[in-house]
Amino acid sequence: MAFIVPRKNGAWEIRETRSTPSGPRSATLATFRELSDEVIEQAEARATKTIGADELRQTALRVGAPLASPPADSATRKLLAELSMGRKPRRALRRLLADAVDSQDSGLSDAAKAAQEWVAATPDERGKALRELLLLGDALPKRRRPDRTQFPRFQHP
Repeated sequence: MAFIVPRKNGAWEIRETRSTPSGPRSATLATFRELSDEVIEQAEARATKTIGADELRQTALRVGAPLASPPADSATRKLLAELSMGRKPRRALRRLLADAVDSQDSGLSDAAKAAQEWVAATPDERGKALRELLLLGDALPKRRRPDRTQFPRFQHP
């Protein structure tokens, strides 16, 4: 199990106890000033045992380590700063944002709502999704055409 300890310089460490021939030893998995998703990912990558992100957050709260604000809060702060300077997003993005925040019927089509997750997607992510979609299309069975069409052929008089 991982645990969190303070350092003298104000930072915090996520540590893990490991058994060695010389007895139990503690190994540092990550050092942080605010526990963020990136820090948790780093600790999970270096851990020899499974670490739960929720467990780490609870442990951090219990020992008084600061938690990073959720990414949605950071994005909201940036958006509010841009809006205060008079810079507004495009109309389509404003409607998607209003729909996501308000969750009332904004008149957006289902297609527009489904596209929300792709607004911030990188070109690499979009390319990967396209490749997967094309591979899916290739994997679908081909429909056999009947040898004879059901409609009569047109004949010239």
